[in-house]
Amino acid sequence: MRLDFIRRLYERRGPYASVYLGALTGPERKAHWRGIRDQLDHVDSATLDALEKEAFAAAAGRALFATHGEVVLAESLQRPPSELAVWSPLPHVTPLLMQRGENVPHLRVIVDHAGAELTVFGGGAPRKATVESAEWPLQKTAQGGWSQKRYERAVDETWEKNAVAVAHEIDEQVRRIGAELILVAGEPKSRSYLLHHLGTKSADRVLMVEHGSRADHGQFEADVERTLDDWLDRRRAELLERHQEFDGPVGMARVAQALREGRVHAVLSPGVVPKPVWIGEGGTQLATDPEELRRWGVSDPVQERGDSALARAAAMTDAELWFTDTVKDVAAVLRY
Repeated sequence: MRLDFIRRLYERRGPYASVYLGALTGPERKAHWRGIRDQLDHVDSATLDALEKEAFAAAAGRALFATHGEVVLAESLQRPPSELAVWSPLPHVTPLLMQRGENVPHLRVIVDHAGAELTVFGGGAPRKATVESAEWPLQKTAQGGWSQKRYERAVDETWEKNAVAVAHEIDEQVRRIGAELILVAGEPKSRSYLLHHLGTKSADRVLMVEHGSRADHGQFEADVERTLDDWLDRRRAELLERHQEFDGPVGMARVAQALREGRVHAVLSPGVVPKPVWIGEGGTQLATDPEELRRWGVSDPVQERGDSALARAAAMTDAELWFTDTVKDVAAVLRY
């Protein structure tokens, strides 16, 4: 999981109020919120008021992170979380990350002779676009006659022009959001044209999906979710294999050291890691021993949850974070 979307939390000095709550509905919702609010008895009133404005948005659940009178990140959840409200040096993001799962930046593309429907997943809420270039001629006929071959050639040129426009849009989105995958379904000839015109970086990320048309998304979405799950399983297995092959660090102390040195490509976590570590204000300042941080120039280390400190260090060094029950302790895959 890439953590770009939470990086803004660490660009603001804490402490943070982290609130997880289910849908606030019905006549009891104000009392429900007061119960949550009462758990934040050390939080300033401006921050509490900012949280209250966000708390009543329609969603199965909400994850809210606020400091200094401002909600810095508000996420709607697909299912109700275990409710909690904490005030701590760093935002408590682990429940959000675990419910979100590995969020792969990717494109979903259904291509046909007229162009494509393209959906972008990454860098915010999903965004849909329709890409088209030439409108005529699109349909081949069997009318025969001296102009038949010329007409069919014109149709093929129209199909290819539309595929070129789609390829340019895909290349731009890959550059913009760093898409890991491009999942493509649709008309076979148009898919072939599309692959031919994609840039090398995009073409290397394409996976074909069997079903799907712009008129019928049902099977396409099911195929896409299955393909994403398979890709994530392979990716997780590759990271574990790489960690084992190169004897990557295991345990909080060794992983913290590697993060401080900026050498971590991916953190492998068993999930919730509540055991405290010591942190400083800098994004990679964490250690299991406060004296170690003092040697790094941190004058006043403070204690924080291990998982919160790991998430900050991973986000601020552009490392990935993966949850897996195949590790019993925190581990890391190194860049070098």
